[in-house]
Amino acid sequence: MEMRIAVTGLAQLNRGLRAVDSEAPKQLRLALNEGAELLVTRVRPKIPAITGAARSSVKARSTRTSARVAVGGKKAAYFPWLDFGGQGRRSGRPAPRPFIREGRYVYPTLAEIRPEIEQVLQEAISRAVAGAGLEEG
Repeated sequence: MEMRIAVTGLAQLNRGLRAVDSEAPKQLRLALNEGAELLVTRVRPKIPAITGAARSSVKARSTRTSARVAVGGKKAAYFPWLDFGGQGRRSGRPAPRPFIREGRYVYPTLAEIRPEIEQVLQEAISRAVAGAGLEEG
């Protein structure tokens, strides 16, 4: 399960930066990771922990054109149940949990801190552009 944070015009910016400096796209990817990492940092403490697998499964991922937050995986395959609820796969294990369409952790936290994420992304992308020797205009 993944949630994406998209920036309009990012693919075009990436192509332009690559034409100017071959290292600039890497800086752009790292800039996008900053925004995703902010969400990860805010969401982790909200997730209940018995073994810590669900908390540690929340990770920032990025490419040159997108940033995302990945959750769950093999070690915490139950994360969707934990966040959204439902009946579980086996009767009684895990116990039925009330279904919440918006989720309990990731989406509400994203809605809560979206302006902060946008600010972090804007600043990080500006640094990547300046690092390539270009100025915002």
